[in-house]
Amino acid sequence: MSDVMTEVDGRTLKLSNLDKVLYPNGFTKGEVIAYYHAIAPVILPHLAGRPVTRIRFPNGTDKASFFEKNIPNGTPEWVHTHHVVGSSEDITYPIVDDTPTLVWLANLAALELHTHQWRIAPGSDATTIDDDLPVDQLVIDLDPGPGVEMPLIATAALLISGELADAGLTPFVKTSGSKGLQLYAPLQPTASRTVLEWVRAFGDRLVELHPELFVTEIAKVARAGKILVDVNQNLPGRTTVCAYSLRAKDEPTASTPLDWDEVESATDGQPLRFTSADLLGRVERLGDLFEPLLSGRRGRLPD
Repeated sequence: MSDVMTEVDGRTLKLSNLDKVLYPNGFTKGEVIAYYHAIAPVILPHLAGRPVTRIRFPNGTDKASFFEKNIPNGTPEWVHTHHVVGSSEDITYPIVDDTPTLVWLANLAALELHTHQWRIAPGSDATTIDDDLPVDQLVIDLDPGPGVEMPLIATAALLISGELADAGLTPFVKTSGSKGLQLYAPLQPTASRTVLEWVRAFGDRLVELHPELFVTEIAKVARAGKILVDVNQNLPGRTTVCAYSLRAKDEPTASTPLDWDEVESATDGQPLRFTSADLLGRVERLGDLFEPLLSGRRGRLPD
């Protein structure tokens, strides 16, 4: 199919190669764009105000990919941007706060959208990455080692949920869209140093209480039959896949918010793998299960 000119919310976009297959199951670039256009009402609130790192797959998920942080050449002038100053690099990120920007990125085969745990300050043109940067959510990524299946991951998520609730926090959970689960808790703005120290101590405590289940070591040899409690995604320079983002697998799976009853059912073998079509149907039936992460009570870390 030749290039197509279209209008999205008053912005003119040129969409190209819509028939190009990006997933081994035959899912095309046009279908990727259609998914992101359809999911925009629920994904945009989770992207808004957060610089977005993209993973692009111009020739499909079974071919070479690349991370992209800076805005690319040819970025439309109407795309909002934000300058981030890090210890080793300065980056101008796109801010994905409207449907045209989301569709523009989908047209670039930016299949995966990853965000930080902090938002830009209102009216700010730049953010400096440092230990005092206030974050508004924490994340605990459960990454299964070899031999670990979803029933055990779900059991671990329920255990951690209870521990977070006992600490006065409100846990939410989603699939990573790959193999694991990710737990979030909304926070009152808290220095990233404080959050990282607390989450690291939390992970160490989990390993101490349940050494047969958890590890905090990255090395694969230590992870066989166990679950990595990855807390380093709370570093202010790190990112985590956004809720509702596609993942680059054999088929278009997506990072899917869950309710805790579904996690309970998964301990008995109920699968927690959702494609883009599954997720669109869930949103139609259930709405945004992650919306309370944005609008609900924001917790304070215990002393």
